[in-house]
Amino acid sequence: MNFELFIAKRIISNKAYKSSVSAPIIKIGIAAIAIGVIVMLIAIATGLGLQQKIRDKVVAFNGHIEITNYDTNASDESQVPISINQEFYPKFQTIEGIKHIQGVAKKFAIIRTETDFEGVVVKGVGADYNWEYFKEFLIDGRLPDYTQKRNEEILISSYQANRLGFNVGEKVQVSFPDKLAAARSRIMSFNIVGIYNSGFQELDEKFCIIDLRHIQRLNKWEADQIGNFEVFVEDFSDLEEITIQVYKDIPSLLNAVPITQKYYAIFEWIKIFDNNTYGIIAIMIIVAGINMITALLVLILERTSMIGVLKALGSSNWTIRKVFLYNASYLIGLGLLWGNIIGLGLLFAQKYFKLFPLNPDTYYVSEAPVYISWDYILLLNIGTFLVCLLMLLIPSVIISKISPVKAIRFD
Repeated sequence: MNFELFIAKRIISNKAYKSSVSAPIIKIGIAAIAIGVIVMLIAIATGLGLQQKIRDKVVAFNGHIEITNYDTNASDESQVPISINQEFYPKFQTIEGIKHIQGVAKKFAIIRTETDFEGVVVKGVGADYNWEYFKEFLIDGRLPDYTQKRNEEILISSYQANRLGFNVGEKVQVSFPDKLAAARSRIMSFNIVGIYNSGFQELDEKFCIIDLRHIQRLNKWEADQIGNFEVFVEDFSDLEEITIQVYKDIPSLLNAVPITQKYYAIFEWIKIFDNNTYGIIAIMIIVAGINMITALLVLILERTSMIGVLKALGSSNWTIRKVFLYNASYLIGLGLLWGNIIGLGLLFAQKYFKLFPLNPDTYYVSEAPVYISWDYILLLNIGTFLVCLLMLLIPSVIISKISPVKAIRFD
């Protein structure tokens, strides 16, 4: 067995070690690492979870990339139609990383009741629409089916339903203003088949979904004309690169806009979480490291006579330093173990039991979301272990200053 490791194990297993003067300080050091790991795990998991959740909600309504006409229209309403007969539809042949592409159209409308009304953006979707996100958002009824003949099924949000007093199975009157005659509008009746709640009120209060063919008919478009394309990518981290490739691949009269540009303020707000997380990690590691430095210094001073004996027997300074570094590694490992047990326990409890609610008006989600991945958990543990160990090299230098004669002298 390694000599330094053997001595370190004897120190750790010694009963007197557990009742020594340094024992309370060592426990504080272990607790500091455990608390630091708990805080870092929560900060990373909730930060990444919130980013991913908000990103998914925005993407659900817009796709990752919007392909629109190259014009000055900055509104949500589709004005000039685009032909669906494009080389890139239904699949980009030359670009990797694109998961799905779909054609949609949007139109301003007003939902009316006997006592109230609400302005909305009616989104027309077709048979190619990807309902993956709305399956998660659906809270009542079912999703519309637009794969057969044109129908009057509509999907509205819980915000709109509560605001206007609608339930699944009821009919809703939707008024579409006529641009050519301001005093005239087209009123259509739809059947509410489902109610969704994304938790993102800014979008929920705006969008409801109908059959694309209704908007084509209202706008007097052809059956092969749409308002814009929505493109979904496989990996969000590749969005910027894929957007550039899409822009180069589409006709010159079309424009490709990434979701991060359309909702710039939201995505800039999300980035703040990264800075906060980095700050929390740095502070926690420094605090844990300082506590371990204190614990190691006390441990070294307590074992001064042992250091003197080892030096008298011919052990080098580095050999003795390794004894205490092995000892410190054990203490850091204990702190990491308890920190991971408690931290992951709290994260799984939040994930499955939703213990901590949030205000959706402020955070765009109704509860604190958590994202748990073994990648960042392992990286965090390895990083914390190595940084703390490197910090402990500094106090271990004191061993070289200890004289064996003075250390083992009996007064």
